[in-house]
Amino acid sequence: MSLSMTDLACSECGFEASRWSSNDLERTLAHADDLRGYVTEGLEPDELVGFTAPDLLDASSDPVGSTHAVMHHLVDLARLRREAEDFELITGAVVGLYTSGGGVPKLSIPEAVVGVGGVEGDSQGHRVHHGRPWQAVCLYSAEVIEALREEGHPISAGAAGENLTVEGIDWARLRGGLTIEIGEVRCRVSAPAQPCHQIAGFFVSEDSSRIAHAKHPGWSRWYASVLHGGVIRPGDAVVVSA
Repeated sequence: MSLSMTDLACSECGFEASRWSSNDLERTLAHADDLRGYVTEGLEPDELVGFTAPDLLDASSDPVGSTHAVMHHLVDLARLRREAEDFELITGAVVGLYTSGGGVPKLSIPEAVVGVGGVEGDSQGHRVHHGRPWQAVCLYSAEVIEALREEGHPISAGAAGENLTVEGIDWARLRGGLTIEIGEVRCRVSAPAQPCHQIAGFFVSEDSSRIAHAKHPGWSRWYASVLHGGVIRPGDAVVVSA
């Protein structure tokens, strides 16, 4: 039986091993520290008490169990942070929805049918860095796109490969572990999307690092996993909570 067909599923963190390829497992384990950092981002060192990493299984012998441990730990971290600090709700609205059969720009669609695997009809041409279950949906800010255009970048909605553009959200406040409710859909923010050469043509001097989270926090696209699917339409309310 292949790793992707294991029966392991967790109702608490949402991990379902049947949805994970061996490459998904490998890439997630390689970025486990990064994913943890996106949840604890913004905390001072003395606020990290209790946010310890889990004792992982031997990833080489049990990548499924180890990946589940990582994903479960991220949910526990988000819960601990939610209990330890107040988070003021952020509200906004959907501006646009986009898909493609691979590559960019993604094209506008009138509505999006969203499941745990992402937006129906959407796919990635390069699965090495994309397509993990925690990368099911990619979101971006309409205000950030407009600010980039004012800087002279030839970018437009859908050009950076996002599935949804939203307005009214304080984009700099996004971090891993937050919950986003969008119409009928409920998602969990996981990680900023790293810019690559595929979107370089939409930036001055083809420098897509302009929206790299590590260099310019608050300007990156964000990935999210899907906790509850449904249909999203332009104008639907967006609510971000801890």
